[in-house]
Parts: sequence; structure tokens; C-alpha cells
Amino acid sequence: MTYIYRDTKITTKSTIPFLIFFLFCFSNLSMATLKHKPVNLVFYVYNLIIIFSSHSSTAELRRLLQPSKTDGTVSFLVIGDWGRRGSYNQSQVALQMGEIGEKLDIDFVISTGDNFYDNGLTSLHDPLFQDSFTNIYTAPSLQKPWYSGNHDYRGDVRAQLSPMLRALDNRWVCMRSFIVNAEIVDLFFVDTTPFVDKYFIQPNKHVYDWSGVLPRQTYLNNLLKELDVALRESVAKWKIVIGHHTIKSAGHHGNTIELEKHLLPILQANEVDLYVNGHDHCLEHISSVDSNIQFMTSGGGSKAWKGGDVNYVEPEEMRFYYDGQGFMSVHVSEAELRVVFYDVFGHVLHHWKKTYKEALYFAS
Repeated sequence: MTYIYRDTKITTKSTIPFLIFFLFCFSNLSMATLKHKPVNLVFYVYNLIIIFSSHSSTAELRRLLQPSKTDGTVSFLVIGDWGRRGSYNQSQVALQMGEIGEKLDIDFVISTGDNFYDNGLTSLHDPLFQDSFTNIYTAPSLQKPWYSGNHDYRGDVRAQLSPMLRALDNRWVCMRSFIVNAEIVDLFFVDTTPFVDKYFIQPNKHVYDWSGVLPRQTYLNNLLKELDVALRESVAKWKIVIGHHTIKSAGHHGNTIELEKHLLPILQANEVDLYVNGHDHCLEHISSVDSNIQFMTSGGGSKAWKGGDVNYVEPEEMRFYYDGQGFMSVHVSEAELRVVFYDVFGHVLHHWKKTYKEALYFAS
């Protein structure tokens, strides 16, 4: 499976240094890495060139193309809050993801953020990347692109965003905000951390790396504007927005008021089908009395909240809550969007579906 970026301009002059950089990255690969994770050299060079040259692109929300299956469907898994070197049942969740991924013949995996605990990666050479990602998600069905949303803002913020990590594991695709065009469904990844006031006002003992974000208000204004335009211009039958932080949640963190104020109105105005997040270490499904948006939390990749740490929302909105580890799957066809939640044993906990006719009906 390969994927390419659009809306970028490549010139011979600009690609030369990136080719040199690629050769440097590739020369540092261990023989073991090459033996067990072969890389399609042509596409790998191409993707590296595109990633680097995209910094000069006029499009802030970079777009990736993700082909659907031959029957036009798209299937993927969603996992969040996971990277703990296999502990807190991370390895067990990964095992079940591999089995479900094979049954569903998934096309890719989505990470909703908080990828590496406790404070992100310290550098490009941090062994946490391989200890918590490469060496954990080893199932054949999981050797697909991992579209990783909100990266960790603690530690070396640019490490997770660096294409150099793809020299270690070619599945890794991580950017601040971007769009995946999967034909019948468009996936909009939104960098939600900079929206949260307390990270700036009361960081406590945590140290955040805001390089690439400041001035904050300009960054947020541009992001919201570009997201609104991209959603309005989308011609996909289904629209899914992915962020790390909750908009609606009955979990430990609860609702994120900044996203309720700034992001939610844009999602409502553009008739988004799902908002998918992590942040709360649980699995949940909340509907809305104000719109047709469904709020799905998949933050059960490893350490879960203590039992009973839940503040139920309005009964008519609360569809499902589980305070344990697990993940979710999404299957999209022309006629239907289907979501299933699984626990650490692979048991189905909750499922929900929506037909396209229903979407047209409720939107009218």
C-alpha cells in the first residue's frame, strides 16, 4: 500500500538535498530492519521527497491519497493513548487488533494521539519509538499506514513529525493537521492540543514545546479557516474528523470547552458524521441532540482510567461507555458507515451504523 501527497510542487533544485538526506537515513538502517521490514525503495524515496518539499506548498492542510478496496469500501482501526512499551495491556490490545484487522482486511490504522508515554520522544533516536510501536504492533494485518494524529507536545516535538522515523518503520505517518482522501470518505486530522488554554496558562511541572505553533492565535485561526474550507469543498459521501481531545465525553477529562466553542460549530455547519478522539482512557459513544454528529472516544490503547471514573451525560446522548482497554473499527461503504468497539479480548462491546439514506434524511 502506498500513499502520495497532493498540492505540492517539486523541483529538481529542491529535491537534491532531500535525496541526500534520504541516502543518509537509508544508510543508517540496520540489516535486521531491512530484513524484516522491506521498503519499496522507489515509493519510499518519492514519499520522503514529497514530505520535505511540502513545507513550501501553498496548502497548509496537506492531503494524502488512500485508495479504497476494489469493491469501493474502506476499513480501518482506531487506537489512542497507547505507547507504554507493551505494559498496561498494550501488547494484548495489539494482539486483538491484529486478529480483527485480518478479519476486516483493514486498509490502515488511525492513532488519536498520546502516542508515547509519558512525555513523547526525547529525540529521533529514542528507543521508545521501536519499543512502543514497531515491536508491539507486529501482526501482518497491521503492516499498513498508521495515520497518527495529535502528536505529543512534550519532549522533542519535531521528533514524531520527522520523516526520519519512516526509515525505522515505513508505516509511520505523523503530521500536525492533514487530510486523508479515501475516496468515499474524507478523514480530517486536527491538531487539538494548541486549543487547550491550561497547557499555556497552567502547565504545572510539564514542559511543552510550542515550536511551529506560535503565535498561537494565528496558528489556530488559520487551522480553523482551512478546516472549514476543506470540509465545505469535500465531495466525499462521509466526513470524519479526528482529534486527540474530547468534544463530548463522560470520562475523566470530560468535555473540552475550547473545542466546544471553536471547533464544534464548524463540524456542525459542515454536517460531519463522526468526531473521533482519544485523551480519555476509555471507549465511548455519545450522540448529540443538536446535530447528527456522533462522538467516538477510542483512548483504550494501554492504561485505562480506574473503574467507575465516569460522569454520565444526558441519557438521550449517552450510547456507550467502557472504562477498560480496547479499540474500535470503522467500515465505510457507499451505503453505510459502521463502527464497532472491542475490548482487550477482542469481544464486541458496542456497535453502531448509519446508512447514507439516513444521512440525507436527517440533513434535509
